[in-house]
Amino acid sequence: MTIKAIPLLYNKNMKITDEMIDHELLVMGKLNRAKLGFRNETSMRVVNSFCRRFFRGHSLTSKLHYEQHWVKKHEGEPIRVCVYRPLQPTGKPEAGLLWLHGGGYCTGVPESEFMVFENMIRKTNCVVVAPDYTLSIEKPFPAALDDSYRTLLWMNENAAMLGINPDWLMVGGVSAGGGLCASLSLLARDRQEVDLKFQMPLYPMLDYRPTPSSTDNNAPVWDSQCNIKGWDLYLGNKYPISKYACPALEYDYSGLPETLTYVGTIEPFYNETVNYVNNLKKAGVRVHFREFAGCYHAFDVYGLNAKVARAARRYRDEGFERAVNRIKKQYPLTEQIM
Repeated sequence: MTIKAIPLLYNKNMKITDEMIDHELLVMGKLNRAKLGFRNETSMRVVNSFCRRFFRGHSLTSKLHYEQHWVKKHEGEPIRVCVYRPLQPTGKPEAGLLWLHGGGYCTGVPESEFMVFENMIRKTNCVVVAPDYTLSIEKPFPAALDDSYRTLLWMNENAAMLGINPDWLMVGGVSAGGGLCASLSLLARDRQEVDLKFQMPLYPMLDYRPTPSSTDNNAPVWDSQCNIKGWDLYLGNKYPISKYACPALEYDYSGLPETLTYVGTIEPFYNETVNYVNNLKKAGVRVHFREFAGCYHAFDVYGLNAKVARAARRYRDEGFERAVNRIKKQYPLTEQIM
């Protein structure tokens, strides 16, 4: 399937001018008008080679305890899983956060998002489990989702060893990781093997179909050209397209966990994120959502110390902390470990 051949669903487009970008994000946006690493498969492999050489297997933070595990699956190589814990654990089971890294489904390693882990663990003492899932340049859907789901089962099965309360399991991710987060929540709901209490799909990659914000969008970092290439690699030749590959195709959003998300108003994923939020609300799911005006993709990372980037990270961290506290009260600890 070639996404370029799919007819546009809308006549609008998103030509982004400098005047539309938050003034504190503008300089960094010009430096990252579009990630060259996502233009073709060769450049993606170069980016991944760099990530694996410099990030893979290295903790990159002295603020957390870091270890690697290998999770068996039915076929193929085992899944490498990074586990992050507080340097000084409480001695009691804590919430378990499965974190799925971004990168358009085609690039990246979990270690690169260590600053998110630092904040989540500092706020809640949670344990973060981050799989190095199969990328689309290696295998298309459902490889990444299968790895993510197998890691979730492993978390549940090994909760005591990890220092996790299995009643306090959550999932989160950014960009493609946010899309995997939404897909994983659907899969967990439908299979009913693991009960997720909370999901945090931030500016998620949810819909391969063109929307007003993803059509002719030339915003920094991730634009329409990157988006087309990313979906083309992830979906491969799978047809018809599964709702687990593209969560925007789901029609029944009931029974999904409490959700927190945010998105910038000028990035390609704006419309699909808003649609997802509205569908969750209609299904009676508790949702926490914010839009950030004038913000392109991954502005909370590329924006460095911009006021709006700090506000987004604070919204994420404080919202996650409140969710953990609510879940702990609703599902109190019944037994101790250690």
